[in-house]
Amino acid sequence: MNPATPATPGTPDVLVVGGGIGGLGTAFALTRQGLRVRVLERAKEFGEVGAGIQLAPNCTRILDEYGLLDEAKSLGVLPRNMVMRDALDARELTRLDLRDLERHYGFPYLVIHRSDLHGIFLRACRAAGVELLTDRTVTAYEHTGAGARVRLADGRTEEAPLVVAADGLHSVARRQLVGDDVVSSDYVAYRAAVPIERVRDHGVAEDDVTVYVGPRCHFVQYALRGGDMFNQVAVFRSPKAVAGREDWGTPDELDAAFDATCDTVRKGIPLMWRDRWWQMLDRDPIETLVHGRIALLGDAAHPPLQYLAQGAIMAIEDGWVLARHLARRGAGTAGGPDWDAALTAYEAVRVEHCRRVQSTARAWGELWHLEGEERLRRNAIMRERDAYDYGFTDWVYGPTALSPDEEPAPFTPIPLASARL
Repeated sequence: MNPATPATPGTPDVLVVGGGIGGLGTAFALTRQGLRVRVLERAKEFGEVGAGIQLAPNCTRILDEYGLLDEAKSLGVLPRNMVMRDALDARELTRLDLRDLERHYGFPYLVIHRSDLHGIFLRACRAAGVELLTDRTVTAYEHTGAGARVRLADGRTEEAPLVVAADGLHSVARRQLVGDDVVSSDYVAYRAAVPIERVRDHGVAEDDVTVYVGPRCHFVQYALRGGDMFNQVAVFRSPKAVAGREDWGTPDELDAAFDATCDTVRKGIPLMWRDRWWQMLDRDPIETLVHGRIALLGDAAHPPLQYLAQGAIMAIEDGWVLARHLARRGAGTAGGPDWDAALTAYEAVRVEHCRRVQSTARAWGELWHLEGEERLRRNAIMRERDAYDYGFTDWVYGPTALSPDEEPAPFTPIPLASARL
């Protein structure tokens, strides 16, 4: 049980709509700057669904600043390598030495259960005094003279000088303020987290994050919870989706998609949860994240496909950036912050970086799923990569454009871009 805190009278400084990782991370970041924050969560309890999540150094540096990294380490796993293999023949294509990666960036690469990361932020918010309200379904957003207001399904309203919409991929705020549709990639993801004993005879690498890339599919494996659990993600292109059917991504398609893969992958497929699956959707990048005193954040602002493992990280970064600019403009002082200047800075910092993540994730997905001769060309080029070359990760794992006072890392195209892949 994750009970909410009782509602308190008065107007908070900030309303955060959505109690997921992005919403709670933002609430905690803002509260650290002396702001009074109220979180509105539509569910009856705070919680998170899913399985594993990968946290690259651009996220663990923020957890470290928040004083939360040690707890995250205690609940997660610090893998030794990230290894990419061909899903058909299991041959290694390329790798990252994650211990050297930590030396390079100064912060570790961590894998953790989504619910454990959510719990870390939930406990941090409670300890910091964030007001956490559940069973609050927001149906509309409105501008006011002094900020913004949200309307709830039960007819009540809440208002504050700033409203942060962290209400996810299917955001009510995004639909109302932008009006665009989600974009289907025709790919679907199945997940599972099982006791490690169930996979030890499958030939798995317990100390690594392993990604098997295959024609129209890929498979990800890594340990969780101190090595006691094993996380698996199976992703494939759905023929039913391509054909325009509504019932796409079903378990029969899962089995067919991985039928020709290597032994380790095929042994993992029967363990996947078959009562639920996740259609892989994103949205086209947008230039405007701020509408008056309403700020879009996380998947409401820039939902990516999952290939760079940056979705939740971008939401955490968003909250860090917003809090930093509010602090620079008077948060926690008697006069209060210059809301509009802080929001302008937030938008200026985040739009381009997040656009790059979204567009690169789409390209990376195409690269992973190549067929025929293009697959063989990709494999040959990847095998030539120096395992200690960080030229294509610096822009995202390094100190990304978190502040206009910092120079973002220069952009380096993904290797293979010139090979028409």
